[in-house]
Amino acid sequence: MAEVMPNQSSFDDRAKEAIAFDQTKTGVKGLIDAGVDTIPALFVQPPEFLPDPSTDAAADLQIPVISLDGVLGGRRADVVEEIREAAGTWGFFQIVNHGVPLSVMKGVLESVKRFHEQPSEVKKEFYSRDGSQRVKYYSTGSLHSFQSAHWRDTLSVDFEDSVPDPQGLPEVCRDTFVEYVGYTVKVRNMLSELLSEALGLDSNFLAKLECMETQRLVSHYHPPCPQPDLTIGNTRHTDATFLTILLQDHIGGLQVLHKDKWVNVPPMEGAFVINLGDFMQLVTNEKYRSVEHRVLAKKVGPRISMACLLAPSKKNYNKIYGPIKELLSDSNPPLYRDITIPEFYEIYLNKRLYGNVALSNFKL
Repeated sequence: MAEVMPNQSSFDDRAKEAIAFDQTKTGVKGLIDAGVDTIPALFVQPPEFLPDPSTDAAADLQIPVISLDGVLGGRRADVVEEIREAAGTWGFFQIVNHGVPLSVMKGVLESVKRFHEQPSEVKKEFYSRDGSQRVKYYSTGSLHSFQSAHWRDTLSVDFEDSVPDPQGLPEVCRDTFVEYVGYTVKVRNMLSELLSEALGLDSNFLAKLECMETQRLVSHYHPPCPQPDLTIGNTRHTDATFLTILLQDHIGGLQVLHKDKWVNVPPMEGAFVINLGDFMQLVTNEKYRSVEHRVLAKKVGPRISMACLLAPSKKNYNKIYGPIKELLSDSNPPLYRDITIPEFYEIYLNKRLYGNVALSNFKL
């Protein structure tokens, strides 16, 4: 998709509007609380970023749903095969019977709702765009670019090496976040084994790569939007990590691009949505896929989700990652060069909002 730069005057006007919005520290929720019935120009998306009825919601396609029931017994080989097919064809799948209590899943979503629906003065304490800050609340990650803003507020928390550390967490969600991290570690470990085996490797292979130790819990709050046909909850993108474990509520709106069609990912009680990130596509030499997805804005809401983004720890931040040598052969040569995470992020953060695939910059 071609990048279209605005003229300087419109860029300056947008920058001023973005700064004024950011300084309120009340986010999109603040607009709804103020009773707006027309979204600010800041949030109006260009037509090419909005849903197109000719390619939307392919009713004949559905992402795979995989039950982990029996994965420690006689069904393991079947589950591995289902994951191999889903990861290689879709890059997205839902898992059920994963061992996380429904009460824990509902509890963490409810705690996200409580955080975002606190009085503004309480939330403002956590408002920040400092990428090094472990706990931060902010509104629309694209705000200070010349791209249109997204209709969402976010609370992001980093757990280094997946240690469930309560330090600095907002009181209203502290206990539930810590408990949730403990459970997602177990899900991550199981998926790491199954994804390794689906590659024909030892079950501990991906764990030994040390590529999924750190969790970033990114909880999105999408208030009901008065003009959902003009904006988007999250524009099309891929995840710049290894793996994402997503918990979504009942509202819906998540879509995955498959065979040039946008496919709804329907909410399922008790299910996690699993999607492979860009680095997983790189290290598997495209045996697994990282695919574009987006979130629609809706008149109903709020829509609440919790994405657990899995990436290397700080100690491995400058580690070199490349196609797994055990997967390569004369008939399957490496498709990508070896890269570091900072090298990839420099490209990803500049390109992702335009629909470009950052990985293409590292192809051999």
